[in-house]
Amino acid sequence: MVANLARGAYSALGAGWQKGVQWGVGAPIAKLRRRHALAQPGPAGIADVLSAERAIRLPEPFEGRSLGRIGNLEVRLASKKSEIRRAQRLRFKVFYEEMAAIPTGLAALSRRDADGYDALCDHLLVLDHAAPRRKKPFVEHRPKVVGTYRLLRGEVAERHAGFYSEGEYDLEPILAAQGHRRLLELGRSCVLKPYRSKRTVELLWQGIYAYVLHHRIDALIGCASLEGTDPDRLALPLSFLHHHARAPEAWRARALPERAVAMDRLPREAVDPKAALQALPPLIKGYLRLGATFGEGAVVDHQFGTTDVFVALPVEAIGARYRGHFAPAN
Repeated sequence: MVANLARGAYSALGAGWQKGVQWGVGAPIAKLRRRHALAQPGPAGIADVLSAERAIRLPEPFEGRSLGRIGNLEVRLASKKSEIRRAQRLRFKVFYEEMAAIPTGLAALSRRDADGYDALCDHLLVLDHAAPRRKKPFVEHRPKVVGTYRLLRGEVAERHAGFYSEGEYDLEPILAAQGHRRLLELGRSCVLKPYRSKRTVELLWQGIYAYVLHHRIDALIGCASLEGTDPDRLALPLSFLHHHARAPEAWRARALPERAVAMDRLPREAVDPKAALQALPPLIKGYLRLGATFGEGAVVDHQFGTTDVFVALPVEAIGARYRGHFAPAN
């Protein structure tokens, strides 16, 4: 599933790496509401998508504010609908043109990776102010969007169709167990190939951490992907995550029964941790360094040619070293 922590496995994120909603009380009603919303028919054509885009909410907290800069690269939230569309074009380029994703007719026609969640989320952008662009008369120069991350807060998910990850995992038990916590789902991450470097990674995490501090987020959740759709070929890394990095029960989201494949494909004693770490995508290794743990069961996403796992990362689990490194200077 694209909208997850991991479409950015190729973004090299592991290269350097109001009150919260009372989920426990509202979970049964919220689940029915989310199911109803998800059951509604999706966009039927370009006109429907464009109509939905006109409703895109512009982020107020950081609008126009830089969240970090290294040389010619800057990270901030999208503040215009046109910037969100540029992020969607970047996602299409990485997911569909570079990777093995199969575009729908709508995506192929628009050359943008877009869905209804884009209107609900904030969009983190890495911009290159020095990237050469074709000069057009009377058109102001715009920095190039070279990296992006999509951010969905728990209270926003609760008011609408829930978290995107709920298409693959049953989150109700952890939402009930973590009712006092403010959750943030990360997704749709990608970086343009020439920019997959340590400084781009650092800027993305500076932006995420500034967002976490501003909204007083308690935990990050989402999905991460391993390339390939044959779980047996991924037996070593999946088994490593199951045996050595499984989430505690309160954070252990389980794959939906109709989509679940077992992760413990090898016994614990047969798992070589060093070899398993080498087989993991950079993004997942980065999350492991930060203190993330993983859910129960994996999900095969044939459209995107990946096998997905659920990630939970409470902010308090992130070591002081990383928190200090990613904290904004001011």
